[in-house]
Amino acid sequence: MRKKSLDMTFPPDLTASDGTGPTPDKRPVYQDFMPPCNHACPAGENIQSWLSLVHDNKFEQAWQVLVEQNPMPAVHGRVCYHPCESACNREQVDDAVSIHQVERYLGDQAIANGWKPRSTNRQSGKKVLIVGAGPSGLSAAYHLARLGHDVEIRDAGPIAGGMMHFGIPAYRLPRDILRAEIQRIEDMGVTITLSYKVDDLLLEKEQGKFDAVFVAVGAHISKKVDIPAREAGRILDAVSYLREVGEGEKPMLGRRVAVYGGGNTAMDAARTAKRLGAEETMIIYRRDIDSMPAHRFEAEEAMDEGVKINWLRTISEIDVDKITVEKMQLDADGRPQPTGEFEVLEADALILALGQNIDSQLMQTIPDIDFADDGTVMVDSHMMTGHAGIFAGGDMVPSDRTVTAATGHGKKAARNIHAFLSGQVYQPKPRTPVVPAHALHLWYHTDADASEQPVADKATRTTSFDEILGGLTESEVRYEAARCYSCGNCFECDGCYGACPEDAIIKLGPGRFYQVDYSKCTGCSACTLQCPTAAIHMTTSR
Repeated sequence: MRKKSLDMTFPPDLTASDGTGPTPDKRPVYQDFMPPCNHACPAGENIQSWLSLVHDNKFEQAWQVLVEQNPMPAVHGRVCYHPCESACNREQVDDAVSIHQVERYLGDQAIANGWKPRSTNRQSGKKVLIVGAGPSGLSAAYHLARLGHDVEIRDAGPIAGGMMHFGIPAYRLPRDILRAEIQRIEDMGVTITLSYKVDDLLLEKEQGKFDAVFVAVGAHISKKVDIPAREAGRILDAVSYLREVGEGEKPMLGRRVAVYGGGNTAMDAARTAKRLGAEETMIIYRRDIDSMPAHRFEAEEAMDEGVKINWLRTISEIDVDKITVEKMQLDADGRPQPTGEFEVLEADALILALGQNIDSQLMQTIPDIDFADDGTVMVDSHMMTGHAGIFAGGDMVPSDRTVTAATGHGKKAARNIHAFLSGQVYQPKPRTPVVPAHALHLWYHTDADASEQPVADKATRTTSFDEILGGLTESEVRYEAARCYSCGNCFECDGCYGACPEDAIIKLGPGRFYQVDYSKCTGCSACTLQCPTAAIHMTTSR
């Protein structure tokens, strides 16, 4: 008979089972969570996974994982504005992992070594028409081809690539790199027909016996602005101007060139003018550097090349080679307000870079398709318009107008088109929670700054359209991969194994990770607190 104790808590019976302590009400569970870089990627890349493979010197395998989501890594490694790096938890310690440089390296290696995406060898017997050979159309074609569909792209332009070719200057995206990655998509069986303008979409669909259509025409129409002009000089729109340069022409600009606008296209237009021989190049923008739509580094690079930026200025009148601008000032809400003060700037040519619109005329006559106020096409969560079998993406729909966002649209559209052709509805896998920096338990701290990307000499880089930024070496790429914290994903560091006081963690061998012997686990959370990547969490045991 047990004696009555004045203590309300009975001592545990240590002989009843293996392990010590009372039966836990929580237990550790291994689960991969979402790294912030993966979550931020518009193309949906599994960045953490391919960085891990690069760290292990498995470059081709890393590239294969990369191109499961993104068919053009050499392009994106150069032109993507890498929001993944802005989200990187490492940025709160020293520098973000230079993800775009590793991606560029893998893309360049694939071109140099002739790597090919793994083939599925599936043949669905279905045909898909894609209108537009820009990033969204090419991405959709790539993914649809991998899913076994017969894909044809038709584009009104003379060269495939869309705004990647005609809107992004060669000093940022060498044309041989772009051509190589497009050729890889063609080698998969995708047919690209150029200089072919689709006027009647439904007729095209019917005559070609296509089972579905994806419209991915880029925003190539410049926005107009009404500027009073006594006698107009040479005025160009940025899109047409950059297109001419992309086609190998050399527009006559004169000695002094002004660009009106504050986006990335304005920066490209001004920097291109320098390379075409302009002695003086300036940008006129109505806001300040903190409010401009262009990325700050684009403006800084432009200024490094001698481009002068006139902040807080708006054009009020043009008279041949004289541009009258009104000075602006920001109000309490950060909006520019006129001051009534004017100054006169001189320029032989004015390039208007005030944004782009899409040409939605192709879809205006199709029944059941709705449009937003800005002319973009409304689609549902499956990228399909109101007309069954017709999908749209990229610049055609309300979205961020970047190469990477368009590429992500193409992938999403392809998966939804595949489901549509199969008589199903595509359901993406549910996402796990994103791992923030404060959730990591880093028991190792290193001061390891990011690798610096080689940059061409300022004094000479405006003399040609040669690429400005160089790539990293193999050792530098592996170093960058080693800087990854592997947020939310176990990398078998043995931290949990060493921390468990009850030997409840079982090692299953390389690549097989760990297992918990719950008969020994006391629920002490030592493994969770020791896990640097937050890949273990405590959950209710019952």
